[in-house]
Amino acid sequence: MSEFYNLKSELPSGSPYYFEQLKGKVVLIVNVASNGFTPQYKGLQELYDKYKDKGFVILGFPCNQFGGQEPGTDDDIATFCEKNHGVSFPLMKKSDVNGDNTNEVYKWLKNEKAGLLGMTRIKWNFEKFLIDREGKVVHRWASTTTPQAIDADVAKLI
Repeated sequence: MSEFYNLKSELPSGSPYYFEQLKGKVVLIVNVASNGFTPQYKGLQELYDKYKDKGFVILGFPCNQFGGQEPGTDDDIATFCEKNHGVSFPLMKKSDVNGDNTNEVYKWLKNEKAGLLGMTRIKWNFEKFLIDREGKVVHRWASTTTPQAIDADVAKLI
């Protein structure tokens, strides 16, 4: 069984979100922000709506490590995402994806799938990781790759 299912994260409420509940699902993990590539929220929500009834989940990880693009509180983030982009997929508690305080999910993801030229560091907000139904990281995309551009790869796993 994949180590992916042993991971957990924290919801903005402080409650744990256990990844064991994702067994058998296709999961897209994205470090998100309220500024910058923010229009991607709409595309992510469209992708989620298209496949959520077929075992697809998106997990958003708000992060303020890139240009201060996510300065708000967890409540501010949730309100912004719901009001401006209709986001209904789960958002985790704001956390770091690089450095000494990297959350355990991103430590695992970066170890499993390096980026361009073997770099493990997350370069900017809206970098995307696709995990198959067996808990294996099968794709990693840069921030500039739109949700529409990865639709076909998601569809293949559904």
